[in-house]
Amino acid sequence: MGTDRSLGQLVATATTELSALVHDEIALAKAELRQDAKRVGIGGGAIAAAGTLALFSLPVLSFAAAYGIHNLGLGLAWSFLIVGGAFLLIAALLGLLAVGRFKKVSKPEKSIASAKQTAAVLGTVKPHPRPLTGTGTTDASVTRSTV
Repeated sequence: MGTDRSLGQLVATATTELSALVHDEIALAKAELRQDAKRVGIGGGAIAAAGTLALFSLPVLSFAAAYGIHNLGLGLAWSFLIVGGAFLLIAALLGLLAVGRFKKVSKPEKSIASAKQTAAVLGTVKPHPRPLTGTGTTDASVTRSTV
């Protein structure tokens, strides 16, 4: 099978090698993602634990702040209203900050353009017809590659 290979054999070889290349690239990506996913999982667990502890401390600190204001001579109800109002003010400021950041998020234009360009190139590629062999008929139908 030296230099006398037919066009069909060359296309079959190219298809096989392209398939192997794609599978190898996918395997490499999976290996990299698996390692990163482990790190993200550990980091996410630590953040979740920290958030849970911070959330549990919020009522305690709120009561401490309200009773601290009450010890300065203000009524207990007003002390709790001041602490609650401060939390609402902080929440509103954080909400405005988040909305401002979300408005700055844009579509991944380069990725979209690249995907459209790839789709356009692949849309123009047509499989080469190969005659059926070994059937003993002279049927004009052709087989097409499934890749």
